[in-house]
Amino acid sequence: MTTDSPFAAELAWPDYLARVRDAKSPILIPLGSMEQHGHHMPLHVDVLLPTEFARRVALEIGGLVAPPFCYGYKSQQKCGGGNHMPGTVSLEGATLVNALRDVLKEFARHGSREFAIINGHFENSWFITEAVDLALRELRWDGITDVKVVVLSYWDFVTEETIARLYPDGFPGWAVEHGGVLETSLMLALHPQLVSLERAVDHAPASFPPYDVYPVKPEWTPASGTLSSPKHASKEKGRILLDVCTEGIAKALRDEFQLSAAARRSAAA
Repeated sequence: MTTDSPFAAELAWPDYLARVRDAKSPILIPLGSMEQHGHHMPLHVDVLLPTEFARRVALEIGGLVAPPFCYGYKSQQKCGGGNHMPGTVSLEGATLVNALRDVLKEFARHGSREFAIINGHFENSWFITEAVDLALRELRWDGITDVKVVVLSYWDFVTEETIARLYPDGFPGWAVEHGGVLETSLMLALHPQLVSLERAVDHAPASFPPYDVYPVKPEWTPASGTLSSPKHASKEKGRILLDVCTEGIAKALRDEFQLSAAARRSAAA
């Protein structure tokens, strides 16, 4: 049995406790979804990608990766194709909020005080915020006041320079990147055996009106399920994204957690 794995669930409890006692190791929680990603990629793209970013960053900062959330909030038509698409399995907002709140409180009970939530599914964003707010409030009721949570989505660390390198013909925008060049390139770099690029459907970026309609209009979503073409994806672009995002996330967490650790030491002095 390993004693130095970056994955918390792979450790025996004494080894886990030694890592989290006295807030020694930040806990990184990948948050994904089960959502269709076109004809060329599997349903768990949004789980695989944040989990790998969490693993890489944990190795750099001495953190531990929690088991990922494999289901997320309902896919929205204008950023994920829509919850009506086959293969997409989603949670009610309250379910996601309550589950994440409980997990944060449990890790805090073990001694963890520094958390990073690595989001891989855009629609999770506001429910993460609610879960964190509730967890911090309830922890304060128990006298735990020194917990810090950093919430981030890996794509927010893609720089303008990187976008110019990845999209020499023009960037279609984050809103229609679902199943497009970014996610496909990352999957080609990390899990090429799960990508069938020859099955990808090449089409123009989806175009939506500036409003939403419920029930959704299925005809608004391209038949492929992707919102832009992945045809220019490549393993090389994926490696660029891996390096840029890992470096950016690791720096952000070092900055934030060093500051919070210093504050704890000052308060204890």
